Amino acid sequence: MSVTSSGISPSLAGEEVEMAAPTGADAAIATTVDRPSPPTGGPRRTRGRRQHPLGRIRSPLGLGWRIALGAIGVAAIFLAWLLLSWQLDDAQSFLVPTPAAAWDAFTAMWRDGTLGGDLVASLQRVGIGYGISMAIGIVLGVLIGTFVSAEAFFEPQVGFLRYIPASALTPLLLLWLGIGESPKITLIVVGTVFYNVLMVADVVRGTPRELLNASATLGAGRWTTVRKVIIPHSVPGMIDVARINLAAAWLMLVVAELLAAQEGLAFRIVRAQRFRDIPTMFALLITFGVIGLVSDVLLRRLRWFAARWARP
Repeated sequence: MSVTSSGISPSLAGEEVEMAAPTGADAAIATTVDRPSPPTGGPRRTRGRRQHPLGRIRSPLGLGWRIALGAIGVAAIFLAWLLLSWQLDDAQSFLVPTPAAAWDAFTAMWRDGTLGGDLVASLQRVGIGYGISMAIGIVLGVLIGTFVSAEAFFEPQVGFLRYIPASALTPLLLLWLGIGESPKITLIVVGTVFYNVLMVADVVRGTPRELLNASATLGAGRWTTVRKVIIPHSVPGMIDVARINLAAAWLMLVVAELLAAQEGLAFRIVRAQRFRDIPTMFALLITFGVIGLVSDVLLRRLRWFAARWARP
């Protein structure tokens, strides 16, 4: 076979020529040059398979799915309650009444007016007591989370006082404040305020340093930074603190209404226990749960409307 300077000799034109495959660097160059470019006009392909909305990690879920899953979750509790009441024998059936028996007790209390009076009394105590607690918690929490000097002064006090059980103060509150509404409201305040202070302080500490530096660069003073940067950024977290610790307020209400109360949901439960009226006790417990569920939903909505930028 003869090869000219321009390539294969013309005498071999039309014949099949076997050439050795390139190796080493030549192979890499040939592969790079000969590789076909991907199509640009077609639809883009993504790796993996599309996930169902219920299986995604921290991905937004539609309102319809949220309502459906929440309804199923609540229904599961009542279904478990119903099955448990069916499984008990006749000797133990009075310990766990059926949902129908609890509903009958609820309607009976509603018709005679006792449930309305108890509900208003309990809501008033929790509203006043927890409102005072949140006001104190926001003021001290913002100071502790913003100024290190305030943190050094207040945190040891809060750390000391919050480990004193609020329920242990019941005898002293009766001696100091009498048997009216004052000791009940004070007990709710004392039982929740220290947790509100510490949790609000943690929320305030979470303000990004970049925002603080930017406000200082623009010439904002300390209180202007607190008013226009720290507090607006902390509003969603403060509402979450209020939503979480509200359960502790209702817990303290049960203790507070044992202080010579004449009306209230917890008082009515204790009274029903004396007469072994278990359906009434279950009806009142469900009332507590409904109040908690409604307040949780309302505070979530308040968070969304007060800080639209913080929506997940």
